[in-house]
Amino acid sequence: MDTDSLRLFVLAAEKLNISAAGRELGMPPAVASNRLAKLERTLGADLLHRSTRKVTLSLEGAEFLPFAREMLAQEDAAKAALGLGSKLATGTLRFAASSTFSQLYIIPLLPEFLDLQPGIDLDLRLSDTPFDLIEGSFDLALRNTALEDTSLKGRKLADDKRILCASPDYLQRYGAPHEPDDLRTHHLLAFRNQAEKQLVAPGGKTGSYDPRAAKCRLVMDDGLSQKLATVAGAGISINSLWSVHKEISEGSLVQVLPEYEVNDQSVLWLVYPKSNVLTAKVRVFIDFLLEKIGRNPVWEKDLKS
Repeated sequence: MDTDSLRLFVLAAEKLNISAAGRELGMPPAVASNRLAKLERTLGADLLHRSTRKVTLSLEGAEFLPFAREMLAQEDAAKAALGLGSKLATGTLRFAASSTFSQLYIIPLLPEFLDLQPGIDLDLRLSDTPFDLIEGSFDLALRNTALEDTSLKGRKLADDKRILCASPDYLQRYGAPHEPDDLRTHHLLAFRNQAEKQLVAPGGKTGSYDPRAAKCRLVMDDGLSQKLATVAGAGISINSLWSVHKEISEGSLVQVLPEYEVNDQSVLWLVYPKSNVLTAKVRVFIDFLLEKIGRNPVWEKDLKS
């Protein structure tokens, strides 16, 4: 199969513009259109729907796209192993991550990364709602959970310590819980479908944070909104230390039940599908995030200071 045509298809699928994809590869519009038509005849399927107004990805094209990317990645890796091809990382990197973490730590770094890597474009999906890395055809994703999916590989970015927080105003109005069982009488904030979380203290004492067993009047699916609601005095919530360390330092949030740790084995992982070759564009972005964020996480420095 002609890999130049595959590269053209991948670009056209990303841009939803065949002429623009062709120009990026040095092809006149008519040549690009003919090459895509030839690829479709070879595969026996329409990959793109064309009209006079727009180009859209067909169902077959969406199913074929991750395989096309994989074939191109294999070709690039083979060339790199022989010292061939471009020495610069190139292409569009599709990256998925928590919107809350990205707003605080990744977005401010992107201008520097794009200056360092002029051959890479970034296509970001930022959401605190869970997603499927493989079905979404992402090259890389940030996950803050235990890495249990056997179809994924990962590099640890940093620890993800979780703590219970409330505002001083809330604690003044309702009092501070002294034991996990006291949480049953408090207003708890939770993510949608949040499971019960085990709390563990030194000496083996345990308890739980279970919104279903308490007054959970506020459910949401965005971490930043949950933090802001907690600061505003809506109740007690579980937050990642990276999300609330500034508010804890400034006093707008107070750690609740500080002797207890949330036992969910959560870690910030940079993950990618096991079947994928670690391409240059993915490798340089991982290295960049490890250098800028993972080597000395600012939230851990603040905790120690």
